[in-house]
Amino acid sequence: MDTTKTSAPNAAEADTTPVDLEKTETAQDAATEAKADADLDAATDTGSALADADLDDDFSEDPADDEQPGHVGSAAFAIVSAGLSVVALSGSWVAGIVSERASVAARLELSQAADANAQIAAQFVNPWHTTAMVNGVFSALALIIATFVLALPAFSTPERTLPTWVRSVSWAGIGLGALGVLLFVLMYFDLLLAVPKAGAV
Repeated sequence: MDTTKTSAPNAAEADTTPVDLEKTETAQDAATEAKADADLDAATDTGSALADADLDDDFSEDPADDEQPGHVGSAAFAIVSAGLSVVALSGSWVAGIVSERASVAARLELSQAADANAQIAAQFVNPWHTTAMVNGVFSALALIIATFVLALPAFSTPERTLPTWVRSVSWAGIGLGALGVLLFVLMYFDLLLAVPKAGAV
């Protein structure tokens, strides 16, 4: 009878041990799920922050895109001014056509009794002056356009500045345009080359 009395406590202990193990496993599973949920929330917050940062960068780039067409226009005008000044110094087909027309018109106005000086003026002097005038107009346009390009930032936002190469081309247009205008004055008023005169017969 003693053996039956000692077996009862062992049976009770055997019955309580699985229950304790199940509670421990349940607590561990709950802790694991809570940690996984916390990690997922942290990853979601990080992704949202990165997405917001990308949107902010996109919006911050818009002003630079808006300013780009202004630089393109300034660069185009600077190149045009330099081209006009080069054409004015080297000559153009427009100046050649106008010069030939002036020569023909002056010859038609000559009378058969015109002296040598009148013929020289009709054949040479009038075409020279016409060529100088056309080149002077091109030089003046180049000078005005280049000055406008350099002065444009002063009338816009303070943050706007022209690229270095645009300013360099504009200054080149101003220099060549001023040289063209000077040559126009010297040629048109016969200060650079004197008009040939026929000797007395």
